[in-house]
Amino acid sequence: MAVNALPHIKEYLADHANPEVRLIVDDDPQETLTVPRGAVELLARILVHMARGHGVSVVPAHAELTTQQAAELLNVSRPFVIGLLDAGEFDYRRVGKHRRIKADSLMSYMAHDDSKRRGAADELTRLGQEMGLI
Repeated sequence: MAVNALPHIKEYLADHANPEVRLIVDDDPQETLTVPRGAVELLARILVHMARGHGVSVVPAHAELTTQQAAELLNVSRPFVIGLLDAGEFDYRRVGKHRRIKADSLMSYMAHDDSKRRGAADELTRLGQEMGLI
């Protein structure tokens, strides 16, 4: 279903700049729902992942995550996350002896880390091409 719905949603978003979108309720065409455009854009991003067979979690930017939740989002171990916290890679606060990680700070770290990885991959590709390996 995600694969089929995604092109229609992307086409609608490309053709319309409205700040809100009206959705028709399937069992009652006279009934419509009005939602913010941002919600439909988020839905499109979710559908991209679902179409690829990936699970999706929606985390509010203001949320605070446990070290285990952060580790699951990063796909790393909890001790690795604690090392990142100790290195000051993203913001957190202590609640008793537990750490709570700010979701927006973690997302910024993830975006920066992804950018660094893409840069390193591009550099490796360039070097491989220069050496005639690719």
